[in-house]
Amino acid sequence: MPFMKGSAPIRRTLKYLEAGKLVFKDRVKIFTINYNTRGDHHEGARDFTFWYLPQIQYKNPDVQVVTFKNMTPSPFIRCYMDNGTQFLIDIDSKTKEEVHNHLKKIICKSDEQLISEAEILEKKDNPANFGKGCPRHCICEIPGQVPCSGVVSLPNHMRGKYIFAKD
Repeated sequence: MPFMKGSAPIRRTLKYLEAGKLVFKDRVKIFTINYNTRGDHHEGARDFTFWYLPQIQYKNPDVQVVTFKNMTPSPFIRCYMDNGTQFLIDIDSKTKEEVHNHLKKIICKSDEQLISEAEILEKKDNPANFGKGCPRHCICEIPGQVPCSGVVSLPNHMRGKYIFAKD
């Protein structure tokens, strides 16, 4: 499998990408991270980019993610909002976990909001849904379907007992 080659191939698995916890608010349109490939105070930014950037891109398909390498003396993150505002986050000498937790507090949706959005997406009003918690208890309540066999028995030509019986 060619996708399992290279440094840390786990980053390219679907399970790893779905495990990301950084889901940005809808206001965030562009996310940029600036760091250098050398230097001790840039190490957290490099690690953050290596481990968490694929998850950010997967979880936020409508957000443009840009990395700038070797263009700044100190690492930082800049976020551009939909109303034209922008803000900077200093990540100088921070570990990847500190950067992750800070971003989760500042520009990400809360866990409660993510749960409620997942429930809304899951519970679509589809007329084909039936059972407990849906508007219809049984599929026989939908017009055009065969009635319940407990109420009306099926015609003999639709019953396997008569079709497959060998006399």
